[in-house]
Amino acid sequence: MKCYKCGNKAVIYRKHEGRAWCKKHFSQQLEAKVKKTIRDEKLIEKNDKVCVALSGGKDSSLTLYLLHKFFGERPDIEISALTVDEGISGYRQESIEIAKSLCKKLGVELHIVSFKGEFGKSLDEIVRNKKARACTYCGVLRRYLLNKKSRELGATKLAVGHNLDDEIQSIFLNYLKGDVNRLVRLGAKPAVVSRKEFVTRVKPLRNIPEKETTLYCLLNGIEVHRSVCPNSKDSIRFDIKDFLNNMEEKYSGTKYNIIQFYDTLKPALLKTFKDKGGKVKVCPRCGEPTSRNVCKTCELLDTITSSKA
Repeated sequence: MKCYKCGNKAVIYRKHEGRAWCKKHFSQQLEAKVKKTIRDEKLIEKNDKVCVALSGGKDSSLTLYLLHKFFGERPDIEISALTVDEGISGYRQESIEIAKSLCKKLGVELHIVSFKGEFGKSLDEIVRNKKARACTYCGVLRRYLLNKKSRELGATKLAVGHNLDDEIQSIFLNYLKGDVNRLVRLGAKPAVVSRKEFVTRVKPLRNIPEKETTLYCLLNGIEVHRSVCPNSKDSIRFDIKDFLNNMEEKYSGTKYNIIQFYDTLKPALLKTFKDKGGKVKVCPRCGEPTSRNVCKTCELLDTITSSKA
């Protein structure tokens, strides 16, 4: 196939568009779409200190790469990276080395925190001792550390590498769980509560399909960790991902339709449900924000410390 715009060899064909694009024009389009999301949603603003949650995978690596490309020369904006080492043997250490390599190449400061150092046990040890679902602990503890450590670093924004596929999976996940409070907190800049304990999360890749983040990294020489987390299949999100990919294959444009429909509904959802999740306060145990009497992280840590193993 040939590029719709210049006639050169195409690297991607977008079925829902009915058009093919070469490396140059595909890369330009992706960058323009990310810039538009940043601009329209005011994700990065003057004097921001942006901390990128960097795992070494394609999405977080691309997020850091593009933010550095867009803002690296801006004297009023600081960019750093934060990596969480959950302690997943045969998986995480390789990704950390790739994260280090990318940060060195870009000249970005990298900070690394670990479950073992912060909580006393790695994820592997937690799962082995408690015989629990890895994703239950990983998701809660990882989010806790990203917010806490980025705040301690003085960040005003925490940039995460959630792409379009991640977003629509979250829409379906919260729908299936009946969790309206989490549903209304989605979006490129999802914060609905403003507190000093919260570092505002932003998602520059929120409107970019997963396959396109992969292709951009491949075409532009961005080294990424390609292995799949060994715990990922132990998750309802994996089944939702499979379902949505099948729907997109049969009915092209399905993913874009879902995200656009959600964005249409979100103002009404916010108006109705914004204040239904309970008052956000400070956890009496750890001092982190929560809507519960004791935050979920502290509840999980109780189960870890009570383990006899």
